[in-house]
Amino acid sequence: MLPVFWAVFRSYAPVILLPVSAAIGVIGYNLESILSDKYTPYKPSIEEQREDRQLAEATSASGTITVDKLEDRKFIPKTIFERNISSNVKKPPPSSSPLPECNTQKAV
Repeated sequence: MLPVFWAVFRSYAPVILLPVSAAIGVIGYNLESILSDKYTPYKPSIEEQREDRQLAEATSASGTITVDKLEDRKFIPKTIFERNISSNVKKPPPSSSPLPECNTQKAV
């Protein structure tokens, strides 16, 4: 009798397991909605926090915003490679000694 049961269960597995798994999913969904906390407090987005911080840094104690002169053109990079340099990345100091010269002559 047991081999017949396993053969029937094997052939009708999708028909049997789909309603069972759907019932388990509905029960789990409802339990989660009952047990979980639905209140999510408001938190300003990262962009809003960044804008507020930059405005606070740019604003001096007198309440005016300090802006560089347009004549200085500090905002224009000299080359394309200086556009997105992080503040952590620093340019290496100019070396006083050049690289050692390589002997390019062929030995005879």
